[in-house]
Formats: sequence, structure tokens, C-alpha cells
Amino acid sequence: MCLAIPGKIVEIDKKNQIALVDYGDNTKRKANISLVDVKVGQYVLVHAGFAIQILDPKDAKETLELFKEMLSQEGI
Repeated sequence: MCLAIPGKIVEIDKKNQIALVDYGDNTKRKANISLVDVKVGQYVLVHAGFAIQILDPKDAKETLELFKEMLSQEGI
């Protein structure tokens, strides 16, 4: 099973095709953006360190809220 996480592009290093992605709750990680043509402020779906798809902001925010809800459940 694969899991891709939505995040917001906050910084781009075009030379190395790497972006800093904000996943919320002070969690930021680098992702390779060679597969998509993104701009700062756009949301992407990241799998295994690669941005694989640009997301609609509304859909990305809804998905992030679902992740938060799942993680807030007791026992997780």
C-alpha cells in the first residue's frame, strides 16, 4: 500500500529541483519536484520524497484535515 501526503510548497530550489514542503503543525520537509511544474504557494501530493501531483487547494486542505482527525483518535 502506498501513501501520499498533501503539502504546500513554501520554497523552491529550481537548480536542484527541490522544494520545501509544509505539511502543517511545523512539519516541513524537502521534496523532489522534477515530476511537476509547481510554484510557491501551490499544494502537491508527495510520495516517497517526490511531488507527484499538483492539488486543488480546497482538496488539499480537506485531506490534511482528515489526516489530523485520524491522528487525533485515541490509541494512535
